[in-house]
This record gives sequence, C-alpha cells and structure tokens, in this order.
Amino acid sequence: MQRVGIIGGGQLAWMMGDAAKKLGIELVIQTPSQDDPAVYIAQEAVFAAVDDAAATETLAAKCDVITFENEFVNLNALSFLEKQGVCFRPRLAALSPLLDKYEQRCYLRDLGLPVPQFFALEKPEDIQAKKEYLSFPIVLKARRHGYDGQGTFVIHDLAALSTVVSQNNTQFLVEEFVPFTRELAIIAARSVHGEIVTYPVVETQQEQQVCRRVIAPADITPQQEEEIQAIAHTLLNNLQAVGIFGIELFITAKGKILVNEIAPRTHNSGHFSLDACEISQFEQHLRAVCGLPLVDPALNCAGAVMVNLLGYENSHSDYQNQRQKLANIPQAYLHWYGKTASRPGRKLGHITVLLEQQNPDVIQAIINTIESIWYPQ
Repeated sequence: MQRVGIIGGGQLAWMMGDAAKKLGIELVIQTPSQDDPAVYIAQEAVFAAVDDAAATETLAAKCDVITFENEFVNLNALSFLEKQGVCFRPRLAALSPLLDKYEQRCYLRDLGLPVPQFFALEKPEDIQAKKEYLSFPIVLKARRHGYDGQGTFVIHDLAALSTVVSQNNTQFLVEEFVPFTRELAIIAARSVHGEIVTYPVVETQQEQQVCRRVIAPADITPQQEEEIQAIAHTLLNNLQAVGIFGIELFITAKGKILVNEIAPRTHNSGHFSLDACEISQFEQHLRAVCGLPLVDPALNCAGAVMVNLLGYENSHSDYQNQRQKLANIPQAYLHWYGKTASRPGRKLGHITVLLEQQNPDVIQAIINTIESIWYPQ
C-alpha cells in the first residue's frame, strides 16, 4: 500500500480522501491545525506549518511520495530533502518558476505563451521610474502568498498605487488590466511517463477576485478549446510536471486567449469533476503522483454548474438549514468542508448541479436558486 504525504490540510487535501480509499492509498498530512478539514480523512498527521522543512522531513519518513495542497512552501529548505532522495511530485524544479508571480509571468512569456503585459515593482521609489509604463487601470499582485483575492488590487490612479505599495511591505507584479469578456480555466494532469490528459475547459465567474461559480463546459469554439489544451501541454511538458495543474485564462472581446495564473495543484475550477466527470481531479492527481495510469476525464453529463458556498459573516454556525435546502435541489451534490469557523469570503463548501442540457437561462436560474438559499437577502 502506497503512502502519500500531502503538505497542507485544507479542503483540497480533504477531497482526496475518498479517492485515496478507492485506490488503496494512505494519506499523511502536514498541516498547522488539528481542526483543518483533511485531519479527519488522513491516516496520520504532522502538525506544523506547511513551510516547516523539519516537519516535512518527519512527513517524508512516513511516506513513499510527497505532494502539495498549496504553494506556501519553502523550496530552498525542501531542496535539501530532495537531494537526500525524498520524492516530491511535482518535483521542486517544476514548482520553482511558478511560486513567485513575477517569475511565473517571465517563465510563461519565455515559453512563448500569451500573457498580459507586466513588470516588477519592488519598492515605492520604483513608481516614479516606471511612471511612463503605467496606463490605468492596472492590476497589482503580491508576488508571493496571494490567493482568493488576497494581495490583488485593481488600481485606478497614481495616488492609489503609491498608497497600496507603501502600506504593504512586499514586492509586487504590475500587469495591464485585461478587459476580458470571460475568465476560463483548464485542469490538466501529467503522469510520471509524460502522458497528459485535460478536463473540459470551464468558465469561472469571480467576484472580488474570489471564484464564485464554475460552468462546465465553457461556451467557446473548438479552436479555442484546442488552443487552451495546447497551452496546457506546452506548460506541463516544459515543467516535466507530475500531477494536476490548474491553469486560469482570460478571453478578450476579439477572442484572444491570455494565460492569467498557474496553480501547481488541484484547483477550485476543477471541483465539478467530483460529480460531473468519469474521474475527479483528486483521484487523477493521486493516480499521477503514485505512478498509476491516468483516466480519460470526460464529462458524464451534458454539463454542470459549481457554486462556491462562501462565508458572509463571522460565526461558528454549521448552516444546517441552508445545507438541507441546497441538498434538495434536483441533481445537486453538496460538499461541506467541515470548517469550524466562518468568515467573509472563506470557502466553506461547494455545490455542483448536473445539467441535462447546456441552456444559459437554466444555468442562471440554478445559480439564482442556490445563492438565494445560501446568502442572506
């Protein structure tokens, strides 16, 4: 029986639990809190911060292979373990160009992949020197540790830029504001033997830089689907990646596709796969990192709508009444992450509704029903 170590114990690791059971794999996690969702499905846990390399050494002694639930790791510290023979999948060299958002942009550009225009802003004094390159609005992103809208700002003038940069003690990536018509994403997996499979391209709907909804498949042309699949193949092959990667993209009014961000792990845009595909992204990831054959992830229905259940208050409620109403929606599959505290914007669960046909009016009606039940009027 293989043992897989996961650095991180949130809902992404938790959702690997059923897949691990099915595949006869044991999971051991490294996570800071005994209340984290994955603690309840793991065979063992090492309670420590995800960037604690000494704890990862302890984790490695219990496992055959180590994978990642998030990117908040210390690669320099982990490289010592890799040199000692610890098997990381994806390997650290595949993570290295992606963890810093500016370095990720440079890597994608150098691969010839389409990205927004960008430059680095390291300190407040750099603003004057870069003034001629600024065309507002712009997007400002912290280079490390930003997710779910944290560390991302849409800036409309020079004064706001100066304020945000001076108030945040971090380095930033500055990029052009893309007037996209839609945001898209693709989940792709690569095996230890270099085999790649891709999930259907989806539309993601964000509010305040947090994913609210995912519609599968996205309403795009076959040529656009092929272009996005080609981007995924180029990226994963060049990284020699192993495991699932989430790739976020923009599509402009003229149909141009731009790569937004890469997540070297299972991803929120792939949660629909738990119920709407022949294999979930979580099982596919475990298959990849354990050296098992990948499976065709085709849809098992006409389409699906996934809606994130986000916190809207500070509380310790389990929202049982709302959850029961949501579970009663026809063709609905509710996933509740078991977090002990709610706060605004926190991902507490998600619901996926399978579709019998791809009808925009039906999709919107389902979204309205879910959100009218979940969010206070």
